[in-house]
Amino acid sequence: MKIFLLFTWLIMAEYVSAQVVLKKDTSFTVYSAYAKEKKKYPHIEIPSYELPAGVTVTKDVVYRNIGSRQLLADVYAPTIKSRKGYPAVLLIFGGGWKSGNKDHWIPFAEQLAAKGFVAVAVEYRLTPEAPYPAALHDLKAAVRWMRASAQEYNIRSNRIAALGCSAGGQLASLLGTTNKNQQLSGCVYCYSKLSSVQAVVNIDGVLAFRHPESSEGKVAAEWLGGTYDENPTNWIEASPLTQVDKHAAPVLFLNSSNPRFHAGRNDMIEQLNKVGIYSEVHEFPNTPHTFWFFNPWYNDVLAYSIRFLQKVLK
Repeated sequence: MKIFLLFTWLIMAEYVSAQVVLKKDTSFTVYSAYAKEKKKYPHIEIPSYELPAGVTVTKDVVYRNIGSRQLLADVYAPTIKSRKGYPAVLLIFGGGWKSGNKDHWIPFAEQLAAKGFVAVAVEYRLTPEAPYPAALHDLKAAVRWMRASAQEYNIRSNRIAALGCSAGGQLASLLGTTNKNQQLSGCVYCYSKLSSVQAVVNIDGVLAFRHPESSEGKVAAEWLGGTYDENPTNWIEASPLTQVDKHAAPVLFLNSSNPRFHAGRNDMIEQLNKVGIYSEVHEFPNTPHTFWFFNPWYNDVLAYSIRFLQKVLK
């Protein structure tokens, strides 16, 4: 009997262990993007910043548990407390929904905190681990966690923005266009308003997976559970353009010169205008898709983002 119990325990231990071994695609990094784009844009440089004075960083805080899986967040906050709390920014990395990590945001998050924001850079489940809508559910959970942790991290809970680049930009926009969508909240017993955001910064993120201007294919299909013909519901549902309503958040579009990454943007702006939602567009000429990582554009991306967030989250 003891041998049987021991054998059973070992099998269960192996099973549990197997559940937490994650398949990670580490192909997309700041440095891999730099090596690729340096050939065409030899003048680009990766910005270097020291941690600014007056900024406190708390790394690898658990914001969500999914069984034995822990999802982690890094919090960058002003050291001096504010009586009302500081507006907060959820930072969502890119990488085709299958790669990337929260460390991409380190210098950007530090600078946001130095300018009076609580910046929260999070990980979320990627395609190798879980396809759509897992990432959206994780990010909505992150927003709920930010509100629940408002006192601890000095967050002004009714002033939260989502800022993302590439795949992260798509997800930030989807967060901002599904503010009252309980079906996509990822939480049966939560009020959808708890995961709502009050502003969006979309840096070269897809707005429409199926659109006359769109050219999304294999990578999107992997994340969305099949091609458009195989799973049209997900392709339509995951497109921020199809979700715009009067509850959508104001949006800042920051775009490279690659038209693929602003497919449907003008249509979305038109829809936002119809329901009275503010938006801005700044397009950077002669830029690669990953322009936000590099000087000479990085400082402008940061400046445009801060100015917009200060305006709409005041």
